[in-house]
Amino acid sequence: MEKVRVCFYPENRCIEVNKGENLLRAAMEADVHINASCGGEGYCGKCRVIVEKGDVQQKLQTKLTEEEIKQGYVLACSSTLESDAEVRVPIESQIGDRRVLERKPPIPLKGYTLSAKDWAERLPQWELNPPTTKFHLILEKPTLQDNLSDAERIKRALSRIADLKDAVVDYPMLQVLPSLLRASSFDVTITVLDRGQEIRAVRIEKGDTTLRQAAIAVDVGTTTISVQLIDLQTGEVTAEASDYNGQISYGEDIISRIIYSTRATGLAKLQSAAVNTIWNLIQQLVEKSNIEFCSITHVCISGNTTMVHLLLGLDPRYIRVDPYIPVAQVFPWIKASNIGIRIASGVYMRVTPCVASYVGGDIVSGVLASGMFNSDKMTLYIDIGTNGEMALGNKDWMVTCSCSAGPAFEGAGVKHGMRATRGAIEQVRINEVTLEPMIITVGNKRPIGICGSGLIDTLAELFLTGIIDEKGKIRLELSTPRVKEGESGGEYILAWANETGTGRDVVITDGDIDNLMRAKAAIYAGMQVLLEEVKMDIDDIEEILIAGAFGRYLEIDKAIIIGLLPDVDTEKIKFVGNGSLLGSYLQALSKNFIKEADRIAKMMTYIELSTNPHFMEQYVSALFLPHTNIEEFPTVKQRITKVRKIVQSGISEGDVT
Repeated sequence: MEKVRVCFYPENRCIEVNKGENLLRAAMEADVHINASCGGEGYCGKCRVIVEKGDVQQKLQTKLTEEEIKQGYVLACSSTLESDAEVRVPIESQIGDRRVLERKPPIPLKGYTLSAKDWAERLPQWELNPPTTKFHLILEKPTLQDNLSDAERIKRALSRIADLKDAVVDYPMLQVLPSLLRASSFDVTITVLDRGQEIRAVRIEKGDTTLRQAAIAVDVGTTTISVQLIDLQTGEVTAEASDYNGQISYGEDIISRIIYSTRATGLAKLQSAAVNTIWNLIQQLVEKSNIEFCSITHVCISGNTTMVHLLLGLDPRYIRVDPYIPVAQVFPWIKASNIGIRIASGVYMRVTPCVASYVGGDIVSGVLASGMFNSDKMTLYIDIGTNGEMALGNKDWMVTCSCSAGPAFEGAGVKHGMRATRGAIEQVRINEVTLEPMIITVGNKRPIGICGSGLIDTLAELFLTGIIDEKGKIRLELSTPRVKEGESGGEYILAWANETGTGRDVVITDGDIDNLMRAKAAIYAGMQVLLEEVKMDIDDIEEILIAGAFGRYLEIDKAIIIGLLPDVDTEKIKFVGNGSLLGSYLQALSKNFIKEADRIAKMMTYIELSTNPHFMEQYVSALFLPHTNIEEFPTVKQRITKVRKIVQSGISEGDVT
């Protein structure tokens, strides 16, 4: 078949592919990221690229303006290469700078992040008791009178010092056992893994290596993968790193990835992408800490149900269709090398159990980390993302659910929505009188789009200033150049073309607002259904814990204004951070926490919202700003009244007391 050569800029990466190859697939092969929120289905319009040279045939142009088409823009997912070509990936279609994963919230958070003292009070007394232990053995050499097999000799020695006579010796260890024992003069260190129902000897090393023992904690997120290296002598995190999940090139959300996994080699590619991301991060940690790979004895991983399936190479297709059945919810200890993470011999992985198709091990791990399983307080734990996953309860019982919020808060389904990379608008204020915006971007760069926290800010500010009504519709009659009629309804211009990094106005549209309101309504309705199920009211909740990377940048008062969170005393609301990673860390440290995580997963009662008769009723009621019943949001009502007075008087809020 005829080959063509395509070069992608500014990465300056070139690759040869078959003539007629899909442009998005060619970019994947070249390891060039192009935003593709819909996974290549053609409906999100995020994969815009500019063909500077060559012939490209495009099937779909519905998401492009006439001006963009004249400038050479095409949608990568619906274009095929017909000749050698040069393609430029514009800044808004790039993955962004990985350094932003370490960014700090732009302003002091209202509500507070739990401190070390808080964690100590929340978690039960525990001891450093990891699931792997190293034993230094100086074995008696075999004789005619003492002719036990090599494996039995090790088991006898283990039983003498730790009552481990029933330990199973791993097959790969058996393969190296005779030569290594004799090469070390029977002076060895044995690593033993406690798998709960079985004790297994998994590694043998020469001499005494008991002081060199580490573990890896992993959070496999839909967008980001985070990894920590833990010194098991002290329990301290010695290094940590994060990167974008390599799977994002195949779709921004879990549904897109499930669909992609059903293609011929889709599942294998998705698994490889996640494995490569984790492996690269582990290599970074080992290099930072100047340790040897063989010091790592086990890995603990948490993630949502779909991410775990894709990582383990399990078919996830039935997760997304009624009756929503995963392959498994509880997973055995798995050799890391079996999925391609080849750290060292005998390294096993612990995967936190899931509860249901849309309540995964990340929530179980987060509940563990939050300490709510050990508390008398009535607590609501929320992880806001593509799915609003939440758990309600305390140490005695828990109910949980997942509401399909969609990826709007992550920028998908929003015209200029994007991840929180450099140039993303993350904070917005709009003057009540002039209706002019003030914006802050990630990295203080020229704006190129709007990330999740910026979208919530924008929605709240538009509502407070009366630019949109309670139904979320932009009021086109307002006398400001910021409001205009766009191609598909009203638009509010956050940044003019000459101020942006893309040369185009950055706007929020009626359609964007509608998607955001649907997302916030689903999350609020999910909370209400959980409360209804246990016959409680929002006032009965003593504490609300917000988890996840997105929650870290959430301005609580803005989330309340739009009706994403209930109107409660903000002192009740606290930020957990990455609960999934913290839960993985705790399980890596202690078998007690592994048992607690298993218990948490079993004690959670899952409420399926798609069949709940009250969910749709609550959802429809929440499709207003902040809610159909404004009396549920008394502080928002009071603030709206105050702002309206400001607008009528024509003076700024700072002058009103």
